Parts: sequence; C-alpha cells; structure tokens
Amino acid sequence: MRSSFKSFLTLLVSMLLCATALAQDKVVYHIDDAATQATKGLRNIRNHLDVAPDTKIAVVTHANGVDFLMDGAKDAKNPDIDYGALVSALKARGVTFEVCEITLKNRNLKKEQFNFDATFTPSGVVRIGQLQSREKYAYIKP
Repeated sequence: MRSSFKSFLTLLVSMLLCATALAQDKVVYHIDDAATQATKGLRNIRNHLDVAPDTKIAVVTHANGVDFLMDGAKDAKNPDIDYGALVSALKARGVTFEVCEITLKNRNLKKEQFNFDATFTPSGVVRIGQLQSREKYAYIKP
C-alpha cells in the first residue's frame, strides 16, 4: 500500500512540474523595420524581462528588420546606442535573435555580416507562424 501511495505522489509531483513548465510565458517579437522598431523593441524586451524574468522570448527579423543585428549596427537617430551591446545583454538573459535567410538572399547579405548572437531561420514569416501556432507564443510587434 505504501508503494502505491508513493508512486501516486511521485506522479502527482511530476504532473505539477510539467504544468508549471507549460505555464511559462512565451513571446515572439516581430521586427521588420529596424529604423522604427529596433530601439523600441529592445527596450520593450528589457522591460518585459525585468517584470517577468522567466519569459521565453524569441526575436524574429526579416526585411529591413535584420539591420540592427548586423555587426557594428547603431541607431541612426541616436548613434550612442550600440545594438550589438544591447543584443548581447539580452542574449545573456535567454533571448534568441533570428534572421530570415530569404532576406539575406534578396538583399545579397552574408551570414558573416551579422552579430555573433544572431541565428538564422529559412523564413522569418514562417518561423513566426510556427512559434504562434505550434509553440503557443504570444505575438508582439513593437
């Protein structure tokens, strides 16, 4: 009888732990225009994590949104803002940054031109759709 009760408790604890893991907030930030969205988006992400540090955040970029992830990129309106440093700080907090490979092809860009914190996805738009539908990420466009 004790063995059954112990097994039941183990199962119950496992289920609670799984439910807690599933309850984690997940958010995708969509950036397709770095000039108008990058600084605001990075600030939003920092604030998001300050309030809800366990949130899993993915940033997916395409079109002109990839520009802030290029090596040496700075905010055109405020050149004191170094995107590389901001991205690295957020990456250290668990944020992922993804660049659309279709955009690379269309704009004749090379992976080597990007910040080492960036990863690549075949299609930014497809990736956003997958994160929303399959992985239940909330969608934010700064």
